[in-house]
Amino acid sequence: MDLTTDSTAHLLGISAFARRVGLAPSALRFYDDCGVLRPARVDTTTGYRFYRPDQDARARLLRSLRAAGLPLAEVSVVLDGDEDEARAVLERHRNTVRDRTRTADATIEAALRSLSGDGDGDGDGTRTDYAAGAGAETEAVTLVRLGGVELASAFRQVVPAVGHDPEHPQLGCVLVEIDDGEIRLVATDRYRLSMRVLRPVAAVEGPARRLLLAADSLPGVGAWAARCAAVTIEAGPHGATLHETAGAASRELPVSTGRFPAYREMLSALTPARHRLIVDRPALLDAVNGCGETPAVVLRLGEDEVTVSLPDHSRARALPAICPGEQPPRIGFDPAVLAPALEASVGPDVLLEIATVTEPVVVRSADQGSFTTLVMPVSLDGAPV
Repeated sequence: MDLTTDSTAHLLGISAFARRVGLAPSALRFYDDCGVLRPARVDTTTGYRFYRPDQDARARLLRSLRAAGLPLAEVSVVLDGDEDEARAVLERHRNTVRDRTRTADATIEAALRSLSGDGDGDGDGTRTDYAAGAGAETEAVTLVRLGGVELASAFRQVVPAVGHDPEHPQLGCVLVEIDDGEIRLVATDRYRLSMRVLRPVAAVEGPARRLLLAADSLPGVGAWAARCAAVTIEAGPHGATLHETAGAASRELPVSTGRFPAYREMLSALTPARHRLIVDRPALLDAVNGCGETPAVVLRLGEDEVTVSLPDHSRARALPAICPGEQPPRIGFDPAVLAPALEASVGPDVLLEIATVTEPVVVRSADQGSFTTLVMPVSLDGAPV
């Protein structure tokens, strides 16, 4: 692959190539970081990626394998390994999918038999009349329309990162920033940080807003929003309400006061990643949970695997992984912090971007580039190497 040519006459920009092969630009950037689908050329000034038209076959196969749920470490074997290895990987995954399908079918069948009603009522008596509140706010308000399921998913992802320190009640809140073109939901307990960026389905009306929402009420709000095709956040200087866009129902949002940590400064100060680990997310989560109640688990990165264990090497489990470039010998995490970050992520694979073993680690996935989690490592001083 020629990465040095200066000509872009026959190359496609990342947006055009993404449309051609049916992958999001964020996924293409992720696959570049993972070394699975490198661009033909990267502009050294702007960092913009360009692709050759003949790369679309590899990109389409990559997309299909991912849609079939194949972990990224195994996708690389199919794409770049020999035929026997590729066949073995695909046959093993097909058997796994069949087993999961049978289990899921049995679970759904049992749930269907247990249903006793339609469950179409709201159930908690919290629906209110949209029209009754209309016009009550005379000062400038901000209106932003979002998909109901998308907002519910964002609440589900960021709420686990909130803090529970009574001396810092603002850490028990989710920050919602409404600005032109995007909505950011952020939560942190100072040991991890989760951020989800949402795109509104229509232009934001009114001034930019920052809301602090009490996290303990958001699961219920999210469950209500998930039943709506679209919802509208109406935020003013004295509160905020979530409305069903196509109906008359609404929910008051639990607005709090306080000073949220300056997370943007923290993100901009992150050291660029020097090491990357791509691994099957459910397998890593299972390995971390398999270490039991412990203050620390250790990840030891190898050329094509990562080993998860206790600091004394016990309960070790090796997982296939992609570890491009030089890797740190080991890095420690509090499983009570790492496991929820893995739970909140989406997709079959997870990417860990590591600067050093003492700085925040960025956790993200190709399937949802709009969701990012930062997790602080823990010290392994005194633990056997």
